[in-house]
Amino acid sequence: MTAHLRRAGRLRRRMALPLLTAAGLLLVTACGPEDPGFAMQKDLAQAAPTAPGATPGGAAPAVPAQPKALPSGVPYDVTPLLKPSHKYLGAALPDVPATMDALPGYSSAIGKQPNVLEYYAHWKGGFDTAGVRRIHEAGALPFMAWEPHDRSLASIAAGDTDDYVRGVAKAVAKLNLPIAISIAHEMNGDWYPWGRQAATPQDFVAAWRHVHDLFDQAGATNVIWVWSPNITDPAPNTRLAPYYPGDTYVDWAGMTGYFTRTGPKTFDALYGPTMAEIRTFSNKPFFISETASEQGKRQHADIDQLFSGLEAHDDIVGFVWFNIVKRADWRVEAVPDTLAAFKQRVSDPRYGFDIRNP
Repeated sequence: MTAHLRRAGRLRRRMALPLLTAAGLLLVTACGPEDPGFAMQKDLAQAAPTAPGATPGGAAPAVPAQPKALPSGVPYDVTPLLKPSHKYLGAALPDVPATMDALPGYSSAIGKQPNVLEYYAHWKGGFDTAGVRRIHEAGALPFMAWEPHDRSLASIAAGDTDDYVRGVAKAVAKLNLPIAISIAHEMNGDWYPWGRQAATPQDFVAAWRHVHDLFDQAGATNVIWVWSPNITDPAPNTRLAPYYPGDTYVDWAGMTGYFTRTGPKTFDALYGPTMAEIRTFSNKPFFISETASEQGKRQHADIDQLFSGLEAHDDIVGFVWFNIVKRADWRVEAVPDTLAAFKQRVSDPRYGFDIRNP
């Protein structure tokens, strides 16, 4: 069965569910702020505060967007968001979505408001409905990087966390707004407890498919599923195909890859080998799930490489800039020349769009 038919079938099943009445669409109570986890490049450090500011002339206005109005019982169709005509302009910002305080200052700094906001959620505690709604009301697609720090992938696949996963899936379905979700990102690395040193590719695939199936059963068809390995550069001998759950379980092929002082110097060198390998088993759109440039002499050139690479590949639908201090200071506004280069490139109208009208 193709992914399109699978999604259509899920939509029909969900529309038939008697629970999707007006009462069923009430929001669940939000859990507390999520505690983010990060890769080996990004050790914990306190991010410097970003001063709020008004969005300058010509930038997308930093005003709350009105939620898409849907008739009662009609699920949100994310299909138009999968391959939009413009590229996503994403960011990961401090404390989002517990607070949106960092968003106005970042939008003002780069001259345009992001339309994807990524955040990191533990495999426990519920679903931050209020936080996800705050992201949507800011005009952005929520992107939840779901991290099983305290549960093995084998136990997830075996159903040990099914009650929790079903609760999240039901909350996502009731919210009925678009959301992107990745599970156990950078699974091909060895810096997370779910990585290659702790779990097999079979464990990962079984866990991913099991969780995806539970979301299907709950009618949560408003999810964009982002399979998100790290670029192959740190682990060239770890093949990606065994980790792939299959096209019916994935919407975007994500990639995490940073420009560092000692790493690859060009877009093609950084992302090319990973993209080429993924294209041997999937034609799903690419999405750069995390990127940034380490401060140094190459930073301006890194910005140019990133955007030139994005513009050279129609099959890359967008990216997330990791604008948080973790080991290095990845904030684009921290260096004036870097900010100027970034601002100039994102001013291109191909970056950013109203997610309600892709």
